[in-house]
Formats: sequence, structure tokens, C-alpha cells
Amino acid sequence: MYKILTAKPFRYTLTICALLVGITIFSSCSSSKQVTRVDADTTIDLSGRWNDTDSRMVADDIIQDCLTHPWINDHGINSGAKPIVIVGGIRNKSMEHIPVATFITDIERAFINSGKVRTVSSSSERGEIREERADQGEFAAIETVKRMGRELGADYMMTGEINTIEDREGGDQVIFYQTDLTLTNIETNEKIWIGNKKIKKFVGRDKFKM
Repeated sequence: MYKILTAKPFRYTLTICALLVGITIFSSCSSSKQVTRVDADTTIDLSGRWNDTDSRMVADDIIQDCLTHPWINDHGINSGAKPIVIVGGIRNKSMEHIPVATFITDIERAFINSGKVRTVSSSSERGEIREERADQGEFAAIETVKRMGRELGADYMMTGEINTIEDREGGDQVIFYQTDLTLTNIETNEKIWIGNKKIKKFVGRDKFKM
């Protein structure tokens, strides 16, 4: 008796092979990664959150505003010298992580690059510098030792905070950032300048379309 051969096993084999090939191709495509180097000043906003561009832009704009107000001319008239500024605490009161240390550095950079003020180190930085001077006094050649008691005393301190307000509806989101900075006369405790910078971002999500 002869057996009748069918095409079913062959079709099953082809189907399984096709599935395996498809899974392999999909896996290799989904796991691929491409890294592209871009200029550090390029604006790339992926999530809508605070980023390096926001930090740099806010610092530049708000310090430019600070240095165009009357206090700096008044100081020059009264003292005949550039004002000495120290950047104090900048508090992050937003609902997200913001690298405040980077923002403080951007503020100091904007002050220094303006050429209109002298900027001194923060309290944490001064501690390390004082340790270095003490170390020089013990180990460095006498003619190269830097003397104690020669630090510049700041005339003004800048402090401030960063706040956010978020609004969501469906897949869309609006993020509002407000940075408030205050410049205070250290000797008199007088607030001589208050400024702020606002940023508003709309983050839209693509809707699924049939």
C-alpha cells in the first residue's frame, strides 16, 4: 500500500523559517544605536525638561539685565572700582532634578565674561584654596608662597531660586520655568537688584492614528 504525501509539513517549515528570519531582523533593528557628535552649543530638546541650553540662556540673559541697571554705575561712582560679586545659594524648588552647580557656573561665567565685575570664589571653593595656601606655607619655596589675609571681600551676593509649574492634558504638557535672582549689598543687607527669567515649553505627544 502506498502512502499519500501531503504538502502540509513543508508549508509549516517555510512558515517557521520566515518567522525566525523576521524575528532576527527585527531584533537587530531594534537593538541598533547611533551616536552622533554635535556642537556643544546646539539646542537639542528631547524631553522638554531643563537642559544645558536653558541653563546657559537663563544665565546670560539674566546677568545681562543685572549689569544694565543703575546699581553698577552707582558703585563705580562711590568706590571708583569694579564691584566684587559672589554667587551664593541658588535653590531648586522645582519638581524635577536641576543641576544647580552647573547653573551657578554659568552665572559666574556670564559675570566674568562681561568684564564689568570681579567675581570671587564661593565658600566651599575658598576652603580648598585656603588649604592650598597653608600647604604652600609649609612646603613651597618662600619666594612663591602666597600670603594669607589677601582675599578680596565681596561687595554683593547673588542668591535665587528656580520654580516650575506643569500643566497636563491627555498626552500634552506645558512646563513653565521661572528663575528669580536677587543681588544684595553684603554690608547693608540692601537688595539692589531683583530679576527673573521665564521659559515656557509645550511638549506634544503624537496621537495614534488608525
